[in-house]
Amino acid sequence: MELMIESMMMAERREFLNVSEGNKGNGFRRARSYGQGRVLEFRVPRDWYGNFHPTILALQRDQEEECELLASSLYCKGLTQSQVGEVFGEVYGKQYSKASISRMIGYLREDVRQWLSRSLEAYYPIVFVDAIHVKVHRKRSVESEAFYVVMGVKEDKSREVPGIFNRPSESATGWKEMFMALRQRGVENIGLLVADGIRYLEDSLAEIFPGTPLQKCVTYLKRNMLARVRHGDKGALAEDLREVFRTGDPHYTPEQGWEAWQALCGKWGEDYRSIKRLGDDPFYRYYFTYLNYHPRVQSMIYTTNWIERLQRDFRRVLRMRGAMPTEESVIVLMAKTAMDKKSYFRALPGIERDKVLFPDDSGNFLDLLNN
Repeated sequence: MELMIESMMMAERREFLNVSEGNKGNGFRRARSYGQGRVLEFRVPRDWYGNFHPTILALQRDQEEECELLASSLYCKGLTQSQVGEVFGEVYGKQYSKASISRMIGYLREDVRQWLSRSLEAYYPIVFVDAIHVKVHRKRSVESEAFYVVMGVKEDKSREVPGIFNRPSESATGWKEMFMALRQRGVENIGLLVADGIRYLEDSLAEIFPGTPLQKCVTYLKRNMLARVRHGDKGALAEDLREVFRTGDPHYTPEQGWEAWQALCGKWGEDYRSIKRLGDDPFYRYYFTYLNYHPRVQSMIYTTNWIERLQRDFRRVLRMRGAMPTEESVIVLMAKTAMDKKSYFRALPGIERDKVLFPDDSGNFLDLLNN
């Protein structure tokens, strides 16, 4: 293969020099390309003026890029590197080594690295955060590690994933570092942060993005509450919870919601002591922040459903592999999955109705919140 390509380039240079007046050959330069499951090394003929560029070499590069794209796509669909090599063997008639496939996927790693370090919007009307736990090899042992995920709604009503971060465990310090990383990449203000039942998240948020309202996931709370009662009581409790956390009612205020919550805890606390004490815990006020916003958008912002759907896509890709070899491999797969979410490019219908989150002049949104 190498000899054939060199011969073709020599023949091409002869034809090129025949029509290039005053030009002549000027030795060779070394080059590498890809073919037949291995790296090819050959001498590329040069001309005196530096104008000669072999067509066959360009075709070879196109083939290499095609292989890289295909390998990256298969890898991100859930196949291991060994399985990708087997597919290439069936398609191209030759078994590709794990090292060859790893080299192809290097293209994907660089693409992800640039994407994760890109500059971010100055203002995100809504940001959802959550963490997914994945088993990772480290120091000859396998343990579950936390991967922090941020999903944001932009001013144009589309969505994106501003960042994915790895820490061995989920902690207040980890969330603080995540917020600091977002600020360093250009985020100045967040209209509303939506999260699950993470404790102490509010402290990290207040330190890095002071004044940002926090909405805790109501769906998460409902699951937690239903787990506290007997099976026969679940239906009645679920109905009471739906009444407390109702949406779309312009006359239902956060204070009314809090009073309804206290009444629910008092009612069910007569039989379940673990529920009774929740009524006086100020932490649960964060579950009623959504009532400060337009009734038509409340159902969009009072749960973490959107980011949980993204987490399901992550798990679908990751679960086929068991334990991941490194934290980098996890982030590459998760980032590529997020990058390929075509639905995120579409504008969310109706969400701009809330003029606190989507003011006409985004620079004044903090004034709107204070009023």
